[in-house]
Amino acid sequence: TLSLVGESGCGKSTVGRMIVGLLQPSSGSIAFGGRPVAAGRARARQMQIVFQDPFGSLNPQMTVGAIVAEPAVLHCLVTRRETAARARTLLALVGLPEDAAERYPHEFSGGQRQRIAIARALAAEPKLIVCDEAVSALDVSVQAQITNLLRDIQQRTGIGYLFISHDLNLVHHISHRVAVMYLGRIVEIGP
Repeated sequence: TLSLVGESGCGKSTVGRMIVGLLQPSSGSIAFGGRPVAAGRARARQMQIVFQDPFGSLNPQMTVGAIVAEPAVLHCLVTRRETAARARTLLALVGLPEDAAERYPHEFSGGQRQRIAIARALAAEPKLIVCDEAVSALDVSVQAQITNLLRDIQQRTGIGYLFISHDLNLVHHISHRVAVMYLGRIVEIGP
């Protein structure tokens, strides 16, 4: 886990969005694992993002099971017949009950919706998840639960995280390395 910290407006979220391909850099390039990052679906398969506001990123007209399974279907990781089982497996991985798959996003708390967003990100089997202030809107106790969940998933799967935050206590808890950003530039990086 590399955490990216810095004051508000310094460009942390912009970096995260560029990494996953939601924004294009005005100059330079992005490499992952020593290679230039692929575009389109190949990039989406390698990298996913979990936003600060999970409710805004979850389609209110889809069931949670459909939301979670959608990336696996899009990347041909499961057949249509396997989608329900895949959704239940991912929901269990993030600590949600099996019946959550049949419900809609508005029926869940903020922490539960963030778990749904994490399950959806995991469905594509990415190598990296960008967590863009993924716990900052949650209560402190729920922040700790989600942070511990992320660490547990990382230990099980070996996935990497770019953890964007301004909360140094959370950063200390989850990070292996920390990069400090100031006015759009990385000014320091270390353990």
